[in-house]
Amino acid sequence: MFIELHILQSFAPSNLNRDESNNPKDCSFGGARRARISSQCIKRAIRLHPAFAEETGVQPASRTRLLAKGVSEILQKEGKEKAEAELAATNLISRILIKMDKSDPLQSTVLFYASQEEKQYLARVALQNWQALTAEKADQKSLEAALKEYKENFKNRSSAPDVAMFGRMLAEDPALNLDAACQVAHAISTHRTNMEFDFFTAVDDLQHENETGAGMMGLTGFNAATFYRYASLDYEQLLRNLNDDSQLTEKAIRGFLKASALAVPSGKQNSFAAQNPPSFLMALVRKNSSTWSLANAFEKPVFAQGEKSQLGASIDALCQYWEEVQNFFEDDSEPVLAVIGSDAVPENMKGFAVKSLNQWIDKVISQIDKE
Repeated sequence: MFIELHILQSFAPSNLNRDESNNPKDCSFGGARRARISSQCIKRAIRLHPAFAEETGVQPASRTRLLAKGVSEILQKEGKEKAEAELAATNLISRILIKMDKSDPLQSTVLFYASQEEKQYLARVALQNWQALTAEKADQKSLEAALKEYKENFKNRSSAPDVAMFGRMLAEDPALNLDAACQVAHAISTHRTNMEFDFFTAVDDLQHENETGAGMMGLTGFNAATFYRYASLDYEQLLRNLNDDSQLTEKAIRGFLKASALAVPSGKQNSFAAQNPPSFLMALVRKNSSTWSLANAFEKPVFAQGEKSQLGASIDALCQYWEEVQNFFEDDSEPVLAVIGSDAVPENMKGFAVKSLNQWIDKVISQIDKE
């Protein structure tokens, strides 16, 4: 069973997700240049949005190279001296992540995605194997057994809904890999988009009286676009990743749906304040093994025409393509729509529309077969 999200969201001038030259990311699709927001950017905005933690009741996990530092801080709270705590944490984490940074022994060379429960667990392992971690010639057998137990305990499961949802990969030890339950596509504009540049100047408030002109000047790239966003969530995989905890799984789905609607990437928001909510939310619960992106609705770029806005044209194209796909594959999944502005909903889709975000979430949850 899959839960699909199809979202249309228009952003005013912005630079939400930058490339290596600090300009908005883009791509070519259907022979036209499109604005783009990467899936990594969208996933980070979702998992760190307060709504996700509020709905799940679990603080987000940390993706970090400073896992040893985090474990060391827990050990210090348990009464251990700082120097010994850092030594024990470094020796412990180096056995999991293999390589530590030569310039900072508390920092690994790879990122690791760890839940709060895992940090506490590793701290307990350190406390139980204190001599092995702080004395050069101490017996290491009990430590190795404890680490083996840690890997078995967290193999193919996590207590953190965001790790369970988005997975993790550790090339140094595949035993700690976790298959993601959620796929998130790069968001692309439904229309042709050109990048523009803002020439800016900054005034030196304390410059000499005889000086004129700006204290500095420069260029900032930006664009404005209506984006199509797509995500697919595998319910069974999420349930397995959360150790078959059905209640936490439902909370995670609620958090994901709510944060997907509310989260906005943070890139250069102090400069552009593009805090634009989505205008169109469509979710489908598919009981079979098929799940489809509807990006091809925009393979031919849409455009505003007459009284029809760019957003309105995008909604029409998406709904028409959805109907064609459903009819061709004879799929009977019914969408759940939430739209700001009821006039934007095509006539054949109005029966699927609800009036608020919470109603949208509740109706999607009600369609999930939890048996």
